[in-house]
Amino acid sequence: MSENVSVSGGSSSERRFTGVHMDELNGGASIPVQDIEDIVQARQKGRFLAQELNFSPTQSTLVATVISELARNIILYAGNGFITLTRGKSEAGRGGLQIVASDNGPGIEDIARALISGYSSSGGLGLGLPGVRQLADEFHIESAVGHGTTVTVLMFG
Repeated sequence: MSENVSVSGGSSSERRFTGVHMDELNGGASIPVQDIEDIVQARQKGRFLAQELNFSPTQSTLVATVISELARNIILYAGNGFITLTRGKSEAGRGGLQIVASDNGPGIEDIARALISGYSSSGGLGLGLPGVRQLADEFHIESAVGHGTTVTVLMFG
């Protein structure tokens, strides 16, 4: 997968993905995330949208994996937040899925460190954000301490 990574430590910056026009929740979904059942619901909706966009079964599973990791981080670090799924197409007509995980939690103090495979501030394996970054066609993260984190991922089928 190609890597187009944008990282921001500020409280706001504009997110743009090269050659992609995203429909505003056209057939998409915004799922509140507070507990394990919400992760399951978000995974199911993501897999369904991926299948509608003609992603292969393997690609649909990767979408579900990305959603799981991002939603789990919301619960673990912020307590609650949202997963927003939106359909999109590249200029070439390639179907894409944008996944946005957002929360108003404590934020990430050192984004660069959080993206290093094996680093974890919670005692886990440290594979969550680095794994999501590897699976994504495009990846953007912004976080401000005390104000929360937003991770935006774009995946193409």
